[in-house]
Amino acid sequence: MILKTMIKMDSKNLLYEGKAKSVFQGENPDEVIIDFRDDMTAGDGARKESMGQKGYINSVICAKIFETLEAEGVKTQLIELCEPCVMKAKKLDMIPIEVIVRNIATGSIIRKFPFEDKAPFNPPLIQMDFKDDEFHDPMLNDAIAIALKIASKEDLDTLRELALKVNDVMSRMFKDIGIILVDFKIEFGKDKDGNIILGDEISPDSCRLWDAETLDMLDKELFRQGKDDEVIDAYEEVFNRLLTEEDKKKWGI
Repeated sequence: MILKTMIKMDSKNLLYEGKAKSVFQGENPDEVIIDFRDDMTAGDGARKESMGQKGYINSVICAKIFETLEAEGVKTQLIELCEPCVMKAKKLDMIPIEVIVRNIATGSIIRKFPFEDKAPFNPPLIQMDFKDDEFHDPMLNDAIAIALKIASKEDLDTLRELALKVNDVMSRMFKDIGIILVDFKIEFGKDKDGNIILGDEISPDSCRLWDAETLDMLDKELFRQGKDDEVIDAYEEVFNRLLTEEDKKKWGI
């Protein structure tokens, strides 16, 4: 296919360029084209590297997860994966909130609060952060989110409800392939009718994933810890376990 090359050349259609994805206006005004790049960052973008095939791997994993969520009744931004790296999606007005669901205590939560490392959260812990690099994504409560006028009380309740549903579906999905879903970050937006829909991406960039037997990391934490040579192997492991032969045939893999 030549779609990705054509989009990259037509830079006038660029709507947004994030740390690892570029978003272009689609032919339909209510659609966008998302280009998953090989860039990987850490520390609010302070460290940046290019990881070969990362965009390819993440785009396919994201499409697979979004399709599974859609089948379970969770509306997502996905329209179709046109080809690996290139996703056609619904155009959303993104809500500047990162919703983090934690099933196990690790990472920043144990640095900020006296939780025991690797202790399970039951029920899962939901954390909301204000998505803004300038302020280093500070933690939110409902009162601050409402005061900032970024979400209503009803919106916040919906985000929590949807996040728990996503967690339930994904936890089962990963358990079936021998992976523990430790925690993950998701983002939501509103479509033209004001419906709240899951957007952005779900991939090893945005999840903390451990092998169920060895507890080996299979996610971006490897990059944060400077283990760059292990990153793509870990992402490929998730990719290979998650995709069925039917998936590979559908996406020409």
